[in-house]
Amino acid sequence: MTRVYFVRHAQPEHDWEEDRTRPLTEEGKKDSAIVLEFLKDKKIDAFYCSPYKRSMDTIAEAADFFTKEIITDERLREREKGPDGNNHGMFQKRWDDHDYHEEGGESIAMVQKRNIEALNEILSDNTDKDIVIGTHGTALSTILNFYDSNFGCEDFLRIIDWMPYIIELDFEGDKLVGKQEHCHVEKEFNGKQRADKK
Repeated sequence: MTRVYFVRHAQPEHDWEEDRTRPLTEEGKKDSAIVLEFLKDKKIDAFYCSPYKRSMDTIAEAADFFTKEIITDERLREREKGPDGNNHGMFQKRWDDHDYHEEGGESIAMVQKRNIEALNEILSDNTDKDIVIGTHGTALSTILNFYDSNFGCEDFLRIIDWMPYIIELDFEGDKLVGKQEHCHVEKEFNGKQRADKK
C-alpha cells in the first residue's frame, strides 16, 4: 500500500499579489510546526510539492527533519485565476460546472486533470512507500473530487479555513483504498477569494 499525506499550506499573506511567491504569515510559519509534529514518528520516503512558496515553506521543516529533498511538480500548483475569478459566487459556479472558468483562469476540470496526472506518476514511482505532497485548497479539493464525485462546493468551503490541513489517502496501485483526515489549524480566510459561507 502507498500512503500519501496531503498537506494543504499554512496561512499565507492574502494581500500579496503574486500567487507563486506568496509567503506565509508569521502565524502561518508557527502553525507549520503541526506538520512536523504529526509526521515525525512516521516513515516518510519522499516529499513532493507544488512549486509555490507557501506550500514549500509549510513542509520544509518536515523535509529537513527527514533529510529529504522536496521534489516540485508544476502540475501540483494551485488554480490559475483570472481577474475577479474568486469573488462572491464564483466558487459555487465552478463547482456546479467543472468546465466553467473565468477569462484567464482555470476550471475545476483543468486543475483536476493536471493534479491527477502528477499524482498517478508519483504513485507509480513510489509503490508501497509513504510520501508527503504539499498542496493547495482547490488543487487538493479537485483530487478528493476525482475519487469521490460527491465532494463539492460545500466540502471545499468546509476546509477553506484549514491552514495547514493534513489528510491521508491510501492506495493500492492507483486505486484509493482508504482516506483519513488527521489535523488542521483553523484560520479565517481573509483574502479577496472569500465567498459567503452558509
